[in-house]
Amino acid sequence: MKKISLALLLATALSACSPQYDWRDYRSNDAPYAVLFPGKPASQTRSIRLDTVSVNMTMTAAEVNGVIFAVGSAQVAEAAQGPAAIEAMKTALVGNIGATVTSNKSATDGRQSTLDVEAKGSQNGEAMRLIGHFIARDKRIYQVIVMGRDKNIVQDTVETYLSSFKLN
Repeated sequence: MKKISLALLLATALSACSPQYDWRDYRSNDAPYAVLFPGKPASQTRSIRLDTVSVNMTMTAAEVNGVIFAVGSAQVAEAAQGPAAIEAMKTALVGNIGATVTSNKSATDGRQSTLDVEAKGSQNGEAMRLIGHFIARDKRIYQVIVMGRDKNIVQDTVETYLSSFKLN
């Protein structure tokens, strides 16, 4: 009986370990931040318009099980443009999944403004969710997001990812 119990315990413990997350320490070459990605990230830079401001945004992202973990970073011409730019990023992402904001918090602290948002929507008949942390610090702007099918988003993974983001 002890052998069966031990085998069952080991099988249960091993099945709880998920091989789908392969955490990797990432340090950006073009913006001063570091983050843990749950898979191998890829980067792309392109010109985008955020309200009235044009920027070259670098997006670095990893996708695991239909969930995207991404950091976007850019530089605005003047620090005063940062808060409006992160608001425009938030609005665009919420609109991408036809979402309704379920939680929205903002804070300003000296040289930094932040927005934290959660939104739920649907895409192709599937429930979607967005969790985002947006930062404007000096002339730099950042979006740190998790977005994907609601059923595939694991809260512990979201917390690990978001809390790992650090500005240098």
